[in-house]
Amino acid sequence: MSHTPSVRIALSCSLLVVAAGAGLAGCSNGPDGHPLAARPYDAARQVALTGLPENREAPLDKPLAITAKDDDARITDVTAVDEAGRHLAGELSADGRRWRSTAPLAAGARYTVKVATENRDGAPGARTLTFQTARAEKRLTVDFGPEAGKYGVGQPLTATLSAPVTTKEGRAAVERALKVRSTPRVTGAWHWVDDKELHYRPKEYWPAGASVTLTSALAGVHVERGVYGTATPPLSLDIGDRVEAVADASTHQMVVKRNGEVINTIPVTTGKPGFATRNGVKVVLEKQPFVRMRSTTVGIAEGSSESYDLPVHYATRVTWSGEYVHAAPWSVGSQGYANVSHGCVGMSTSNAAWFFETFRRGDIVQVVNSQGEEMTPFGNGFGDWNLPWDRWRQGSAVHGDTREGVTPARLSPRPL
Repeated sequence: MSHTPSVRIALSCSLLVVAAGAGLAGCSNGPDGHPLAARPYDAARQVALTGLPENREAPLDKPLAITAKDDDARITDVTAVDEAGRHLAGELSADGRRWRSTAPLAAGARYTVKVATENRDGAPGARTLTFQTARAEKRLTVDFGPEAGKYGVGQPLTATLSAPVTTKEGRAAVERALKVRSTPRVTGAWHWVDDKELHYRPKEYWPAGASVTLTSALAGVHVERGVYGTATPPLSLDIGDRVEAVADASTHQMVVKRNGEVINTIPVTTGKPGFATRNGVKVVLEKQPFVRMRSTTVGIAEGSSESYDLPVHYATRVTWSGEYVHAAPWSVGSQGYANVSHGCVGMSTSNAAWFFETFRRGDIVQVVNSQGEEMTPFGNGFGDWNLPWDRWRQGSAVHGDTREGVTPARLSPRPL
């Protein structure tokens, strides 16, 4: 049985099984004279269940216990399942006298409990009961990202929590409840960015044309320290073609591919010394037809030799700190020959317009051979792909869900 997420519920159900006469035993002959044709012994009518709360929801601070009080009866099996289909794990004593839950129950859930018994002659009986658990006072909400739509192959999924989750057990409970399904299948994993945010990405980029769905089974699940999860609407994404650009700062050329085939080569300029463009893989965050770029927003003092205030068209953003691929008509003479920008990848207006129309959110822009720093994995956009796969998996609380060939079941691009 799987563990139901959440607290222990105070429920004590006593089974009182009264022995039946020999004529009701399972070995009696049926109408056709064959012992196996007899009706099963209906112990359910002789089972007394007590300890359930009267006219109120079951509390969340005690385990579920079922006991057979009569010496003539023993419990053979117990299944407790909530309306979401989650089974409550439990242990049955060797003598069949007691069953006790070993995992917390879900909050705000309706359970169906089925108890199987037998008398001293082995005749079977059964009893079914239902009850409602109390609602949680401390709740954890989860927001999925990005918003539904069509994205490039590099788009990570995000889950942002309303409260920090710090224990390994709590993080594992969250990960197990967040289910990612991709068609075609992928191998992927969640990575905890911090106590309140986790990202999901495949080992490689999403397959072109994939359909991705993120769902949550966290409602009612006990996460940690009396905190329970709540429901989150599912998220569906469509993945487009594999569109990727590689800008080489040493050759001053950008090569653009679609599904592995080169579709354009563009002369560019990247960051000059002191403002070198970051190396590494970046993901398109947004597109803006017009942006006013001012040097003061990146820490360059107004009036200095490096200050600027420029109208910029066809701006495709790849970092939250202000790195774009954009039109730079003022540097056309240097494009393909020298690096003269303050960190952006600049190109002619016509090439920038083509790039703007060709790329969508989630597409890949990679910079190589720059003298700049490496793109950070987190905190400045989606640099997730700059972590090697083994290090990415280390950020998961459930390593076993990222085995080769297994479809993991786990996690607005939020400005970081």
